[in-house]
Amino acid sequence: MKQYLDDLRNILENGEEHDDRTGTGTISVFGLQTRYNLNVGFPAVTTKNLAWESVKSELLWFIEGSGDERRLAEILHGTRDASKRTIWTDNANAEYWKGANFKGDLGRVYGTQWVDWRSPIINGILVQGSTSTNQLANLIEGIKNNPTSRRHIITAWNPGELDQMALPPCHLLAQFYVSNDRKLSCQMYQRSADMFLGVPFNIASYALLTHMIAQVCDLDVGEFIHTIGDAHIYTNHLSAVTKQLNRKPHSLPTLWLNPSIKNINDFKMSDINWDMPYTCDDAIPAKMAV
Repeated sequence: MKQYLDDLRNILENGEEHDDRTGTGTISVFGLQTRYNLNVGFPAVTTKNLAWESVKSELLWFIEGSGDERRLAEILHGTRDASKRTIWTDNANAEYWKGANFKGDLGRVYGTQWVDWRSPIINGILVQGSTSTNQLANLIEGIKNNPTSRRHIITAWNPGELDQMALPPCHLLAQFYVSNDRKLSCQMYQRSADMFLGVPFNIASYALLTHMIAQVCDLDVGEFIHTIGDAHIYTNHLSAVTKQLNRKPHSLPTLWLNPSIKNINDFKMSDINWDMPYTCDDAIPAKMAV
């Protein structure tokens, strides 16, 4: 994960100070692209601990198409009990969202867009929510049946439903590519990236998604390419970033997926694990800006 550490240094050296929605303040650069070869190891950050179980559970939650934060808790902890937190708990309970009439869930966030994209047009007439498209299912079928297509895309950015989301999507579009040697690569565009807390999580999530789709499509893996718009370090994370940059990376782990799984919806937490052990330094605490 040297590339990720280099990106942190780049922002510290070349970024500019910006105000932000949370009122915390950031140092940011605009336009960043980083490539990870998935054949040389899984791109898990090793200079601090990656919340691997949270990565797995959130991705399975997306694939399921849920926007229910307590359903995410159920996948991660095995219970919907209110005492069990997830990475989405703060957003679900944020002051700006609590008053919204969405029955306590997160609204039309990532997973709902992936598997239940609602089209407002039917027979040429505007009828909101009339039709539903499972983008994820269509993506996988397209990769299987027409691998050289340039339309292997999934998007969570639905302008007509942004006001129905607890948080507009940060990682908003992914395009997949099948090479002539049958390797699946993914390029993801992220409009806004919390480089210290969020980005290691995002890298791991889309690398994992690429591995899972490759398996169900009988392909090998190629690259994960991460393209970021506003790449920023929050000012209250600066000491944590400095601490991380003083650490030396460990060897990357390798991923194990249950080889019997051939349908993306059949993966469970126990079907995703490390093949070669994950060695990392201790976690570095930092507060998430909400």
